[in-house]
Order: sequence, then C-alpha cells, then structure tokens
Amino acid sequence: MRAITVQDRDAGVSGLTLTELPHPHAAENDVVVRVHAAGFTPGELTWPGTWTDRAGRDRTPSVPGHELSGVVTELGYGTTGLTIGQRVFGLADWTRDGSLAEYTAVEARNLAPLPADVDHVMAAALPISGLTAWQALFDHAHLATGQTVLVHGAAGGVGSLAVQLAREVGARVIGTGRAGDRDTALGLGVDTFVDLQAEGLEDIDDVDVVFDVIGGDILDRSAALVRPGGTLVTIARPVTVRPVDGRAVFFVVESDRARLADLARRLRDGRLTPIVGSVRPLTEAAAAFAPGTRTPGKTIIRVTD
Repeated sequence: MRAITVQDRDAGVSGLTLTELPHPHAAENDVVVRVHAAGFTPGELTWPGTWTDRAGRDRTPSVPGHELSGVVTELGYGTTGLTIGQRVFGLADWTRDGSLAEYTAVEARNLAPLPADVDHVMAAALPISGLTAWQALFDHAHLATGQTVLVHGAAGGVGSLAVQLAREVGARVIGTGRAGDRDTALGLGVDTFVDLQAEGLEDIDDVDVVFDVIGGDILDRSAALVRPGGTLVTIARPVTVRPVDGRAVFFVVESDRARLADLARRLRDGRLTPIVGSVRPLTEAAAAFAPGTRTPGKTIIRVTD
C-alpha cells in the first residue's frame, strides 16, 4: 500500500516521503480501515509518539496523521461492535502508524459508525477538533447555559467547533483571532470578536470560561479574565499563570466512541460544521505539512475516492 512515512527526526517536514509499506495487520480488538480521508496536526512531527511505541521503542519509519474516515475491511481477533464493510471514522492511536496511508490498523474502540449521508472528508475533519472542543467546554470547564466563554482562535479547526457547541447550549461567546478571522468568527455566531493584533485582552470583561488553543503570552494573560469560580482550560501547554479564584486545566484529547457518534449526528443534522480549508491527494500530503502551504480551516487528505 502507499503511505506517507517519516524516519529522520532532524529532517522535519522534508523527511516526509510517499512510500510503499506492507498491508497492516489487525491485532486483537483491531480493525483494518481502508482510509478514504485523513486529517493531521501540523506539529505532530515533534510528538514523542510519532517516533516511539508505547514502550518507548523506536518505531520508524512511522506513518503520521491520526484522524480518519473510511470503511472497515478486516477484523482482528475478538473485535466486536463493528463489521466488515461498515463506514467508520475516528482516531488512530498516538503511538501507532496513523491515517496518511491507504490502509491503517486501529483499535475498534477508537472508531464510531459513520452515517451513510455524511461525507468522508467532513468526517475526517471532526475527530480531534470535535472531541477537543467538547471535552474542553463540557468535561473540563462544565460550561452551562447563560455563561460566557472566551474562545481563542475562534475561526480555527478546534475553536470554530467550540464556538458552535457553546452557542448551541446557550452560552455567550467571545472569540479572538486575527483581523482576517473576524467575518468567519461572526458567521459562526460569536457575540463579540477581538482582534488579538489590534485590541487588548484586558478590555474583555470577566468570563466564566477561557478556552485556549494558542498558549504563550495569550494563555498567561487570559488567567486574569476568569471570574471567581471559573475555569481556564488549554491544550497548548501546562498552565503557569493560574486564575486567582478559579481552576486551570491542561489536557490532551482522548478518544470517545459515544461522543464521536454524537458529533457525527450533529454534523449530519447541520448543527455542527467543521471548517475545511483545502482537500489534497495523498501525493501532496507531505507538502501540506509545510507552514507556507496552510490555508484557513483544516487541511484534509483525500486518500481514496
């Protein structure tokens, strides 16, 4: 099969190549998925799991990409809950070969059924961003109706879904980003947009929840915006500046089959729409990692028509 692989830690994006690999093996409780569309995170070449397995052993050449949508072609021993020929989407394990390949082996528990009327490209844009947004807002920050949430990067892959989910529960949403993100954020339903390049965070009134995907100085300055009893939640890095009278949470997204299925229903019903910036073939996946080639929204690799 064809796959994008990476072997040299020091080579970075230039070390990504399109190669031929053996067909994956379905271990116990695995399925093999014929990948139709795949997503990736630009920074994943720096993740430890890209280079080592769960025991810390070198696993190069490795296949990056962890979001996928496709069709089950093989079941491992003991696998239940999915069937051959079933449309599925979800997350590949962080420490195993990923989704930028024609076939990949995935633990069945990390996949959810995909409705027949949901496009593979849109489904592949949903797992990491959708689960991250949900877990940040509701599992960690416990956002509720009538509260106010500040979403940094409101027009991005994760932030745009967070805005839509927050609006659906009746929260007031303040979104931030660059000037060029204003129209997109307002179109998603933010009540107020703040241009981080021209406007000050300090002018924002206290909020119940801050959801940060940026890190750095923005994360540190956001702690002062959390009202007593509120929550600052981030996926960027561990929190060093904490709210005076509130909670601070740093987390890494976890797979959740039931929540994936719920997100798929929202996508099918038109209640949730991922922003897809560009769709490129597998032959261009290596080039899509390069910073200068990225477009607003999530880049999706179409592996199989």
